[in-house]
Amino acid sequence: MRRVLGIAIPAAVLIVLAFVPKLSLDIPVILNGPLDSPGTLQLLALCLLFAGIALTYDVLFGFTGLLSFGHALYVAVGVYMTAIALTRWEWGLWPTIAFILALGIALPLVLGAVSLRVSGIAFAMVTLAFAQAGNVLVQKNPYGWTGGEEGTGLNYDHIPDAFVGVLNTKNLYWLALGYAVLVFVVVRLAVNSSAGHVWRAIRENEPRVEVLGLWPYPFKLIAFVLAAFLAVLGGVVWLLLIGGATPEVTTANFTLALLVMVVLGGAGTRFGAMIGGFLYTLLDQRLGALSGSSRVQDLPDVLRVPLSEPLFLLGTLFILLVFFVPGGIASLPARLRGMRPRREPLPEEAAV
Repeated sequence: MRRVLGIAIPAAVLIVLAFVPKLSLDIPVILNGPLDSPGTLQLLALCLLFAGIALTYDVLFGFTGLLSFGHALYVAVGVYMTAIALTRWEWGLWPTIAFILALGIALPLVLGAVSLRVSGIAFAMVTLAFAQAGNVLVQKNPYGWTGGEEGTGLNYDHIPDAFVGVLNTKNLYWLALGYAVLVFVVVRLAVNSSAGHVWRAIRENEPRVEVLGLWPYPFKLIAFVLAAFLAVLGGVVWLLLIGGATPEVTTANFTLALLVMVVLGGAGTRFGAMIGGFLYTLLDQRLGALSGSSRVQDLPDVLRVPLSEPLFLLGTLFILLVFFVPGGIASLPARLRGMRPRREPLPEEAAV
């Protein structure tokens, strides 16, 4: 039954999400407009995109136990290098895709090989240093490619018409959904493979893995490259969805947001990171809009002041979840089942 539900529930969720652009349902407060409106579809596409990117980070943090502060670098590589190749270098679409795919493997292979020479906090600091180097490079605007603080736009001449224009927002939504599904399938296959079992063993007790005769380094490098490669693909989808590259994606705050998403949803679980990424992005976008609405401004000061600070609300929610649900949102069903009172056996059952 668990195996059937494990297939049926994701399939049902996927079907519902796939038909969202065909629905005109209006969900007040949570969404600002009907489901099939371009603004709502773009917001939901962003939520799906971050659900996938959060899962790529969970490969490192949740399944392998590697705390990285530089995962934003690889999303930024997908965003900026795609924009530069299409806009500055004026490459075609397919040469750009081939270049990004090759770069998405080569760069994390080199940086991961260096970073994984150390572990623990030292590993986190090395990854942060590489990410900060990328941020500085973007700010310096070499050859006028990155646009510095202003970022750079996207040349749509080589982009398929199906992904250009407000009327085609539904196609961008399906693209983000496809990316989330791709990440989920690849990660699940990887986690259930032989290497995936070693990742979890490394997370629990790396010295024991060495005692068993396995060298953890190549397994950690595989996890690093896989997570970074999928994050680079997420950067490409981000570029198409947003329509440009901004330095925001290169900051350490971006990686910290991914960490919060994973912890919020539940690290190392089947759907936790995706749930956390989706909900965090939705709250981050909608709380900012609701804080300035007339509904909030007309409230008494004791309610208006905290509700006018979206970051305060996000932080409070995060603290409450970590304190009361340390396993994340994904652990709630198991916790609720554990709270269910057990039925005392009847006398005849006890006798048997």
